[in-house]
Amino acid sequence: MTRVVGVRFRQAGKTYYFEHGSDILAQGAQVIVETARGQEIGMVIVPEKEVTEKELVLPLKKVIRLATEDDCCKVEENKLKEAAAFARCREKIKEHSLDMKLVSVEYTFDRNKIIFYFTSEERVDFRELVKDLAAIFKTRIELRQIGVRDEAKYKGGIGPCGRVFCCTTFLEEFEPVSIRMAKGQNLSLNPTKISGVCGRLMCCLRYEASAYDDAREEMPKPGEAVITPDGEGQIKEVNYHKKTVLVKLQDSGNVRVFPLEEVDRV
Repeated sequence: MTRVVGVRFRQAGKTYYFEHGSDILAQGAQVIVETARGQEIGMVIVPEKEVTEKELVLPLKKVIRLATEDDCCKVEENKLKEAAAFARCREKIKEHSLDMKLVSVEYTFDRNKIIFYFTSEERVDFRELVKDLAAIFKTRIELRQIGVRDEAKYKGGIGPCGRVFCCTTFLEEFEPVSIRMAKGQNLSLNPTKISGVCGRLMCCLRYEASAYDDAREEMPKPGEAVITPDGEGQIKEVNYHKKTVLVKLQDSGNVRVFPLEEVDRV
């Protein structure tokens, strides 16, 4: 077993485990850690705990120390530099007539690298752009192409539900979402109703998919013959939330709603 803490570098970002240092690290503490990109500042999300080696990505990096006030000031300075770098990069993209959309700019904590995130519908030859940016900022430059879901996560916004995007508030990683999940919840298959601002199927379609799968196993299906207090009939619709069924009665031809507990399968 290894004693570790879970650290996150941005809100709703992925949580990474680091070897616990000598300091007492409470949840919410700002720490300086060693990463593949160099030193970074992050927040402790998972307090100290023991985990098995199977749960870790080895070799495990260490927590160097608690962040100081000077470290936090450096982060704010980096944000100002990122805004300036964003503007300069957009100018250079326009100058080189590149078919790409700049989304975000990130300075590493130690300022040894600047990462430019962009979207594009095709492969982009940005070699000349990198040369220009390196000459301007005198540091290592990385251009990273991301998808439309990642763009929404970086930019944030309000979803069709009226709430801030899930991906910017609590979703650490994107999980697969399929049209089958929308069908299973009896939702309209109109793309404008089941797609998020990013243009992809809404992440929230996945949240209740397993509950609907369980409900379908215990409830009768449309077209199935059943016996109701008013006689035999055939199920036309199923309401998984209310646990009711809409039944067309065989004798009268009337259509009625019955609670699930009042219906028996033939």
